[in-house]
Amino acid sequence: MKISINRLKDFILLDQSSEEIASLLTGSGLEVEGIERFESIKGGLEGIVIGEVLTCERHPNADKLSVTTVDIGTEVVPIVCGAPNVAAGQKVVVATEGCMLYPSSGEPFQIKKAKIRGEVSQGMICAEDEIGFGESHAGIMVLDTDLPNGSSAADYFKVENSDVLEIGLTPNRADAASHLGVARDLRALLNKEICLPPVDKFKVDHTNLTIPVSVESAEDCPRYAGLTISNIKVGPSPAWLQNYLKALDLEPINNIVDITNFILHDLGQPLHAFDAEQIGGGKIHVKKLAKDSKFITLDDKERKLSGEELMICDENGGLCIAGIFGGKGSGVSDTTTKIFLESAYFSPDIIRKGSQFHGLKTDASFRFERGTDPNMPIYALKRAALLIQELAGGEISSEIIDIYPNPVADFEIDVLYKHVDRLIGKHIPKDQVKSILKGLEIDVINEKEDGFTAIVKPYRVDVTREADVIEEILRIYGFENVALSENLNADYLAEHPVKDLNKLQYRLSEVLSGLGYFEIITNSLTKPIYVEKSTHLKLEDNVVILNKLSEDLGVMRQSLLFTGLEVLAHNINRRQKDLKLFEFGSVYFKEAEGYREEKRLSLFLTGEKTAESWLEPSKDVQFPDLYAVVELILEKLSIDNVTVEIVHSAPFDYALQLNLGTKILGTVGMLDTSISKLAEVKQAVLFAELNWDLLCKKSKGLKKYQEISKFPEVRRDLSLVIDKKVTFDEVKKVALKVGGKLLQRIGVFDVYQGDKIEAGKKAYALSFYLQDLENTLTDKIIDKTMSRLIQSFENETGAFIRK
Repeated sequence: MKISINRLKDFILLDQSSEEIASLLTGSGLEVEGIERFESIKGGLEGIVIGEVLTCERHPNADKLSVTTVDIGTEVVPIVCGAPNVAAGQKVVVATEGCMLYPSSGEPFQIKKAKIRGEVSQGMICAEDEIGFGESHAGIMVLDTDLPNGSSAADYFKVENSDVLEIGLTPNRADAASHLGVARDLRALLNKEICLPPVDKFKVDHTNLTIPVSVESAEDCPRYAGLTISNIKVGPSPAWLQNYLKALDLEPINNIVDITNFILHDLGQPLHAFDAEQIGGGKIHVKKLAKDSKFITLDDKERKLSGEELMICDENGGLCIAGIFGGKGSGVSDTTTKIFLESAYFSPDIIRKGSQFHGLKTDASFRFERGTDPNMPIYALKRAALLIQELAGGEISSEIIDIYPNPVADFEIDVLYKHVDRLIGKHIPKDQVKSILKGLEIDVINEKEDGFTAIVKPYRVDVTREADVIEEILRIYGFENVALSENLNADYLAEHPVKDLNKLQYRLSEVLSGLGYFEIITNSLTKPIYVEKSTHLKLEDNVVILNKLSEDLGVMRQSLLFTGLEVLAHNINRRQKDLKLFEFGSVYFKEAEGYREEKRLSLFLTGEKTAESWLEPSKDVQFPDLYAVVELILEKLSIDNVTVEIVHSAPFDYALQLNLGTKILGTVGMLDTSISKLAEVKQAVLFAELNWDLLCKKSKGLKKYQEISKFPEVRRDLSLVIDKKVTFDEVKKVALKVGGKLLQRIGVFDVYQGDKIEAGKKAYALSFYLQDLENTLTDKIIDKTMSRLIQSFENETGAFIRK
């Protein structure tokens, strides 16, 4: 959401910088994500002034140039000018030396002192297009003004320069979705008053165009107001209004529509203007239309109605999807002379359902579905009507229609001072509490020694409980003003760290992304056929959807495998065959007692490891490429004592199963081609699926960085001949057990199986890296450690050490 600092200053007196305002708002819960600079003319005409041509003579060396002297207030400068209409005595626009010009077309350029055909020029007398003010290049701009020489051109042209705040509005703060809403928070933070534009000049000119209104359901539309204005003239908006909208990234349309958008962003109250002559039968009905009724919206699309959305209708049918989007035939056009102006309060639920059904997200629906102010429609209607009369002429042609059978009451919330102190963690004086609430327009009644009753206006849809009122007090008081309690015990915090599971997932996502993996998010609903044709998944474990949208989305997934394979197929079919993907997602199972949900982490690797180049041929991915990533995940999460076993069962052609004690941590391997083809993937796929819940439970936290040891590392190599059935994992465990703290890591630089060694055997060439983090290793310690390793390999794995 964008908020203009200039417009905020119309509501509340501000002398703080934009950065200070942003800091205040962020501290109170309205997070300012950035500050942009809006300039109605690029560059803001900085360095461009009003000057007066004192003399003008023909250039001695160029027939089409003139040599002038120009008074720019601070000095008189010579300027060479090529415009045919330059003459002495003119008031002109002068770009002074050093300033940047942003022309209407072409690249920006800086004005520099120069010699033009031998004559010195210290500035430039400008045409419209040269300062970005227009498109004309017929000659220089000649001004009719009494402003003194040296006056800013930005003041003369009324250039709008404003800082614009980008606020990341949270869903609960619908009240702050406007300049008025943000100003309310600043009023409480700065203890200043808000000035609302007066509407006391509003009056009904006559009642010659009264349009009756009926509301079918007060539950869906608690308040509906409107009036008519006749004899208007639709045209472009004035510069100030266009600049207001452009600063908020809105495109000006015409004066009527622009005013409704202005009110929406100014006050948070959406309005809609109908062409009164297009209202069939001269009546408005707020109701629902039959399911599958057809309606053409402003974007020229024909939409089928669900039958649940609220519609604004005339005698012939729909005019507008209430609170969401207007209809094609009833909007304001260049020929419109009479309008019906609507200002309403719709039920958030009815707007949310309609917006989601049609996939329409508009500025109006954004506010209505979060909850607008039921007390704002009449004020906003009067404010808009006065602006329309000011900018488009016209006469108020009816009394204000206000259908409001059941006024929305203020919230009454009992608050105890002891609860304020307990939840905030600090005692705040009672007078300060009441002052903060007053600044937030929360009245205090029934005041007693131990508490009071807070009266909260209904535009604060997020303040309905005692805890909400206390949160309001805290955010204005300032989170930074509440110190940590002295009773907090550092030893307790250190011994029992709380695992931040979101942080674990985020950090691991960063690691995988750094390895070139792309994160995917797939649907939890999947095809029943996957389970039916897979031997490793059970039909009886399926969680079946009762009100399924289609057969293809009939069950909850038992594995992340098939939804991930569908992503692979989608990309492979588009000639993206080298893929690295990962996903954090949930899987679901039906059990005798009910249902079970688990979170998993899946990894997919397929295609070529390296692209073909002149340096080396292309190479397909292999099992170690994915297994190395799984090992890195375990290392980052500080998980050890993982055992592995070889498996040859569905859905894998071959795989390693990772175990933590008696629990299965996950499996990594090459998928069986018959499984891949179920999702129409025809190339080899490496796949890993890990139990993320178990990973988080067993994790000792993210691996900590430590200072690099100043003591040198030593490498020793061994060649082991072992039985083929002995895995590297078994060898590694023996080494880590014997090597202790000195053994930092183990590497494999060669594996051999062939006729040079005994049948049924294999040879590993291993490198051992030894390092003492506190002392320099001696030869005696190194030799003793290697001797222990050799003896353990011989005794526990049956290895023969090749000399």
